[in-house]
Amino acid sequence: MLELVSDDSESETMAKTPKEHLASNKSPKYVVLDKDFAGIKRGQKMFVATPKIVDDSVREIPFGETRTIERFRRELARRAKCDASCPVSTAIFIRISAEAAIEEINAGAAMSDVTPFWRLLTSKDKIAKKLSIDGAELDRLREDELA
Repeated sequence: MLELVSDDSESETMAKTPKEHLASNKSPKYVVLDKDFAGIKRGQKMFVATPKIVDDSVREIPFGETRTIERFRRELARRAKCDASCPVSTAIFIRISAEAAIEEINAGAAMSDVTPFWRLLTSKDKIAKKLSIDGAELDRLREDELA
């Protein structure tokens, strides 16, 4: 989406690409909840990662292994010394990571050089349904590695 800043300005802003989101240097957040949120209880400490942290964590999943999104979130929280990871932002960041990898694959990158999102996602995950890759192709990537 292209949005003009002003009529007389040459500068324009565009939505960030997944790779640009990964390159941003946002800081993670640590939030003590003042009310229950998405299954996380009031008073618990919730970790809000960044796209880069999520991408790096997906890259750490060893070849031939898989994770559920729930386990992945628990691992992020444990590393951050928190009770839970934000389910909303983590899902968004997983999608950003996967889309950046898909862009790289489409540009000719070797599978060994991209973030192995298929170790985390299956076609049955809500996030996967929003990706620019067919669910059957996602499952094939996963099965090929596990075979």
